[in-house]
Amino acid sequence: MTACAIEDMTAGVAGTAAAAGSAPEAAEPDGPAEPVKPRAGGAPGGDPDADGEGAAGAGASEGDTGAGAAEAEADPAASSAGPREEGAPEVGAPEARAPEVEAPEVRALQVRAPEVQAPGAAAVPPLPPMPSAPPAVPSVPPAPSAPPEAPARTVEAALPPAPSRLVPPALTLGAGHTYAARLTPAGEATGPGWFPERWTLDGPEPYAVPLPLDRPEEAASDVLPLSDGRVLIRREVAAGRHTFSLLYPTGPGTGEVPLGALDCPELTLLPPSPDGMSAYALLPGKRSTGVWLVAGGAFGPEQVADVPGCCSGGVWLDREGRLLALDRQMPGGGPVKAVVVDLGRGGEVTPLLQIAPESNDRLLLADADSGLLLVRSDAPGHDRLGWGVLGSCLPVRFPECLRAPDETLTPFAVQPGQMLMPESCAVALRIDGAGDSWVGLWRPAGRRLHQFAAPGGWLAGSGFWTREGVLHLPYSQEDAPCAVALMEAPVDEPHPAVTTGTHASGATPPRGVCTPVPLGQAPLTGRTAPG
Repeated sequence: MTACAIEDMTAGVAGTAAAAGSAPEAAEPDGPAEPVKPRAGGAPGGDPDADGEGAAGAGASEGDTGAGAAEAEADPAASSAGPREEGAPEVGAPEARAPEVEAPEVRALQVRAPEVQAPGAAAVPPLPPMPSAPPAVPSVPPAPSAPPEAPARTVEAALPPAPSRLVPPALTLGAGHTYAARLTPAGEATGPGWFPERWTLDGPEPYAVPLPLDRPEEAASDVLPLSDGRVLIRREVAAGRHTFSLLYPTGPGTGEVPLGALDCPELTLLPPSPDGMSAYALLPGKRSTGVWLVAGGAFGPEQVADVPGCCSGGVWLDREGRLLALDRQMPGGGPVKAVVVDLGRGGEVTPLLQIAPESNDRLLLADADSGLLLVRSDAPGHDRLGWGVLGSCLPVRFPECLRAPDETLTPFAVQPGQMLMPESCAVALRIDGAGDSWVGLWRPAGRRLHQFAAPGGWLAGSGFWTREGVLHLPYSQEDAPCAVALMEAPVDEPHPAVTTGTHASGATPPRGVCTPVPLGQAPLTGRTAPG
């Protein structure tokens, strides 16, 4: 039996079940059926079991000479009564034909050469049942996404995601202190939520520019200003999925440039890079921590370094954004030590702080001009604030005036421009006491902590120094939503000069002053004087 004969039988069965009474015209035979060769998956007319079921009409429109095209040409009535309507009833077989024979499924390339029998065969092979729903149309592959919408990269992490915070950071200052950014409450009219706000600080008067979009932001989002006025925002749009975009004002509205996404349970934005146009993030893994460039790259987020161990913190040591200091704990536990990651040499890691073998030594703040370092270490027996000089062989010192058992002291700004004079740099500290925060001012050479009340509405922990020694403290009040308070560094009383180790041989250092020794030999006990 040829393929055309089977098609005629199919058309007859479908015609019996159809409402139309007229018999269809028979198509001219195409000759003996050719054996159907198996085709590769995805090729036109390929095996429907491998490629999914396609519509019969699709084969005919592409010039296919299979059974589906012949049926469509030979019997239009059968095609119209076939399974092309949703929920059509299954057509039963007439009593005149062989038992258990059902109407054939109208599908291209369903008749195969091995199933064709010679004419005059005693029995007709059973035909497949007619489906109750039309065949599914092959799905169209999605179009490739634009470069900014690159697929999110997945980073394997060692720890579960940290709980979301309820209040965002107070204010983030950009490189050069020209711009700052924060998340401010959206107001009761729009419900709970936040929207980004950019502050401009280099003009005669500071002013704020709101950057709202059509949706409020979550408190767990982060904003970071760039030197060109755009604001980077990181959002956690789903559990473990972080997206990055650049926001900028466009007249009455806000423009947004998507940068890409990362899939990881935990992600921490680093402080603004000194170059002003780059932004980095830390992604902790099982045995290492990745440093990712999330803004400023050419192809979305990209990994620039992989540091063994679990890293936190983040302090820039130079003006180019190449040397990054991180607080690292090696896999398996052990003390936390500050290390330097050279992003210009593929993430090369070198030690920075080694006060004692088992002490936890963290870097809090650094000044690239003078080399002044502010550290927190438990080498003296408990956590203390100390200071040292980058590249110096002198030991880290822990001033007694920075020891406050009932308060928490956190340095947040160092006076710039004091080349080769780290002891003269003014340092601003945030002092957190019982239910309140205020400002502390200190110089290494002064050995005294000056404490002042913060301005009302101070965005705690934010501020910067000028080269002349004037501290700028941003604050926000109801009558002054964007303002800056100025505070001059106090003058310290003169003290005897600290010995530098250059006095004559055999001379006795002044009483109460420790003799500086190399860092590896620094005594941790037995100091006789504060500072």
